[in-house]
Amino acid sequence: MDLTCDERLSDSPFVERVWRSQSEYAGTFTSIADTHYGMVVTKYQGKTTLTIRGPETKATPAYSPADAEFFGIQFKAGVFMPELPAARVMDRCDVNLPDATSQSFWLNGSAWQYFDYENADTFVNRLMHQGLLVSDPVVRAVLAGESVGMSLRTVQRRFLQATGLTYGTICQINRARYATTLLKQGLSILDTVEQAGFFDQPHLTRSLKQLVGQTPAQILSQNRDEALSFLYKTENALLGYATTIQFNTQREVA
Repeated sequence: MDLTCDERLSDSPFVERVWRSQSEYAGTFTSIADTHYGMVVTKYQGKTTLTIRGPETKATPAYSPADAEFFGIQFKAGVFMPELPAARVMDRCDVNLPDATSQSFWLNGSAWQYFDYENADTFVNRLMHQGLLVSDPVVRAVLAGESVGMSLRTVQRRFLQATGLTYGTICQINRARYATTLLKQGLSILDTVEQAGFFDQPHLTRSLKQLVGQTPAQILSQNRDEALSFLYKTENALLGYATTIQFNTQREVA
């Protein structure tokens, strides 16, 4: 069975969703590619840990212990901590912040209380007000399909700084996650190819094997041995993302 979680939306302009989950049994699963920067509080065997996580550009094996509790914040694209940029913590190079007490951790020379599912928004607001969490407006504008007065090279540089990814990689990952959602909902492979915007079935298969770790047929199967990480409840992971980038026509002066 794939991993599941409760999730809720947030009033914070920096937060995509807040989630929580609990593991009953120990086991392995496939951590699928993801475009978001995030934080996770883990409670396990009486110890609490806060972890900073970046995007993942490929599917990788992962392990979950038994009887662990998790609270997570998934940030909107372009949101990151300047002291721990996405490129530093991406592809499972997670960073655990040092403990201050059993109920707090050290950040920027101060002890902070661990957040939970209910107070995550207040925690994020404090980070924003102290400048420890920032958002790149260029990334936000481009992903919303808005025109920006910058060259392609400049925008791609901003994307890499804020997200650790290029615009094209973000679209590829979200397309693969959306296709996986469609398949898990019972849509046929051919219909998924068309609805998710793949060229053909081989293109879909290559993408899912790299980014999700399973073929379309394996995802459709009810007898899979390997669980997948969270897909969340979003019906269309591409909503809010432009299919093309709009820029002005000015050339960038080298």
